Amino acid sequence: MDSLRDEISPYRHFERNAWAKLRADTPMTLDQADIDELRGLNDRIDLAEVVAIYLPLSRLLNLYVAATQELFRATGKFLHAEGTKVPYVIGMAGSVAVGKSTTARILQRLLARWPNHPKVDLVTTDGFLLPNEILEREGIMNRKGFPESYDLPTLLRFLSDIKAGRRNVTAPVYSHLTYNVMPDKRVTVDQPDILIVEGLNVLQTGRPPRDGKIIPFISDFFDFSIYLDAAEDVIHDWYVARFFSLRDTAFRDPKSYFHRYASLTDKEARATANRIWETINLVNLRENVVPTRQRADLILRKGADHIIHSVWLRKL
Repeated sequence: MDSLRDEISPYRHFERNAWAKLRADTPMTLDQADIDELRGLNDRIDLAEVVAIYLPLSRLLNLYVAATQELFRATGKFLHAEGTKVPYVIGMAGSVAVGKSTTARILQRLLARWPNHPKVDLVTTDGFLLPNEILEREGIMNRKGFPESYDLPTLLRFLSDIKAGRRNVTAPVYSHLTYNVMPDKRVTVDQPDILIVEGLNVLQTGRPPRDGKIIPFISDFFDFSIYLDAAEDVIHDWYVARFFSLRDTAFRDPKSYFHRYASLTDKEARATANRIWETINLVNLRENVVPTRQRADLILRKGADHIIHSVWLRKL
């Protein structure tokens, strides 16, 4: 993050207290029961965190959404056309175990309580992972979560349909229990005011083609993007702690893809979690996730205590 402190940094940097003051008169619309419902495994977010970080963020996004809605109406007036409703799309990126899902769910709940955009949907890119049988056939099962493990054409088509204002666009659903895409289950997104798209590599780009043909990137469809950040060693500790929690809960289900890990001793569990982290998640983080960080419009930096200590907002 030191690069963001450079004089030519495209970001404005806010320490926690300075950011919290930007809440202004934004009302607190969540209570402790909401936080308990939305909090992910091993996340320690509380009401104080929501007040200091998420209320100012929801206020900022509400202002951005309102401005975009007004711009859309102005464009429709200029074209003498009644445009189809186009959702405001927010991308949410960051490492495994950094708390993206919790952040996305809290933002979804807060944003849905503003009067000018009450319908807020959330889709994760996990559903767009290639099925396990394809990953195994291609020999990339150990690179699940890497860019090549996603059905990119289907994901791009989904986002294109969303931005075109189409009704009842469907997306595949992923099961963390079976560690696979659910072949007979879809989620429907029907012209929401806001759509949050959460995933590891949603900010990634690729090399431009030599023939000059247009190749869209996932982030081309975003109106705003957020990167949830933390130090590498801190994320590693969170990943190992989550592995232990899963060993004692979800892995005990006989239907779990990782049921074989349920009987591991503490020593074995730690060694297994470290091996998975070092050979898969850390490699993906360094090669594909962190390099996209400075493409985000907003970076939320967490400390080892799970608290967001600083915020970096891209300058307009």
